[in-house]
Amino acid sequence: MKVLVIGGGAAGMMAAVSAAKNGAEVTLLEKNEKLGKKIYITGKGRCNLLNCCDIEEFLQNVNTNKKFLMSALYAFSPDDAYSFFSDAGLELKTERGKRVFPVSDKASDVTKTFEKLLKKYKVNVLLNTKVNGLVLENGKITRVQTQSGDFCADRFIVCTGGVSYPSTGSTGDGLSFAKAVGHNIIEPKGGLIGLLADTPSELAGLTLKNVNAKILDGEKVLHEEFGEMLFTHKGVSGPIILTLSSKISRCDFSKLFLSIDLKPALDEKQLDLRLQRDFAEFSNKQFSNSLDNLLPRSLVSVILNKSEIANNTKVHQITSQQRKNLVKLLKNLKFKLLGTEDIHTAIITCGGVDTKQISPAAMKSKLVDNLFFAGEVLDVDAFTGGFNLQIAFSTGYLAGVGSTQEK
Repeated sequence: MKVLVIGGGAAGMMAAVSAAKNGAEVTLLEKNEKLGKKIYITGKGRCNLLNCCDIEEFLQNVNTNKKFLMSALYAFSPDDAYSFFSDAGLELKTERGKRVFPVSDKASDVTKTFEKLLKKYKVNVLLNTKVNGLVLENGKITRVQTQSGDFCADRFIVCTGGVSYPSTGSTGDGLSFAKAVGHNIIEPKGGLIGLLADTPSELAGLTLKNVNAKILDGEKVLHEEFGEMLFTHKGVSGPIILTLSSKISRCDFSKLFLSIDLKPALDEKQLDLRLQRDFAEFSNKQFSNSLDNLLPRSLVSVILNKSEIANNTKVHQITSQQRKNLVKLLKNLKFKLLGTEDIHTAIITCGGVDTKQISPAAMKSKLVDNLFFAGEVLDVDAFTGGFNLQIAFSTGYLAGVGSTQEK
C-alpha cells in the first residue's frame, strides 16, 4: 500500500507516521524548505502542543463541528498524544490551564521529534516540492502533479493547512485541490484574530484584566467571555477577544457591537455605592479627576467623553441620575465592531473543506474513493490552549490509519 501525504505540518507529519506505522509505504511532500514551519511560531515559539484535559472538556473548547471530531479524539486523545511524544523522547511539562509544552520551551524540538519518527518508519520526505494539483480519474486520485514531476500512490492525504500565516506555506492550496475534485469549501475566515473596532486611539496598548466582554447583535448577547483583553491601534485583541473572534467569524459584522463590563465583580448597586464613596472623597474636585482610583488613566478620558458630564463639573454637582448613567456606562462600555484584522494574521483558519463530505471515522472523502483530509484544511477549529494542534494530531492520526485500512 502506497500512501502519499501532501503537507508537512503537524497533521501531515502525524498522518505520515501513522500510515507508516500501519505498514504503508509513505511519501511526504512539503513545499517549504523544512517541515513543521508553522509549528515553529506556535505558543510564541514555545509550542503549546496539546492540552491534557479529558475529551468532554476538550470538546467544550471546539468552536466548529464538535461532533465530527469525536471519532478522531477518541482514536487519538490528548492522553495518547502526551504518550506519543513522551515515548518518542520529547520531555513535556504542563502549565496553567493544562497546557502542555516541551520542557525545553523550544517549538523546534516538536518538529525534531517528528523528523526522528519519520526516519524511524522510513517515510520518504521530499522538501521544496510544491503540489500543483490532483489528477482524478474514474472516481479516484491516480497521481499528484508537482514541478518535479508526477507522484503516484494508492491513497492520498491532504494536510495543507488553512490560509492564515501564508509565510509558513498555508496558502489555501488544499482548498483548491478539494474544490477541483468536487468538494464544497466553507469560506475561510480568520479565527483567533484581533477585531477591528471604533476604539479611541488613546486606548492603544492598554490591557484590561478581569473584565467581561460581550458580542451584541442589537440588544441580544451572542457570546461573552471573562478574562484579559487589550486595545490595539485598530481595535481589540487579547485572550478573550481571540476566543470571541472565532465564535463570530461567520456573523454579519455590520450589526455587531462589543460591550465591556469593566467591573464584573460588582453589580450596578454595588458599583453605585463604590462611586458614591469615591465621589465623597473627591467632592470638591473636578469630575475629570475623580475616577483615578477606579480606572486606568487612559480609560478615564474615554469614560469622561462618553459620560456626557462636563469635565469641569465639580463632583458634588453630579446628580444621582448622572451617577447612575455612569454606572451603566462602566458596566456596558460599547464599541462598534468593524470586522477582523487581515486573515493572514489569524492564528487559525475558520472554514475549509466541508465536513459533511468527509467520513469522521477515517477522515476519508465521501466523494473520492482514495482521498483523505486532516488538520486545518478541514472546517474545524478550536480556541487557544493547545486544542488546534491536538485536532491536527488526532485527525492526522486517523487519516493515516484510515488510509491503510479503508477498502
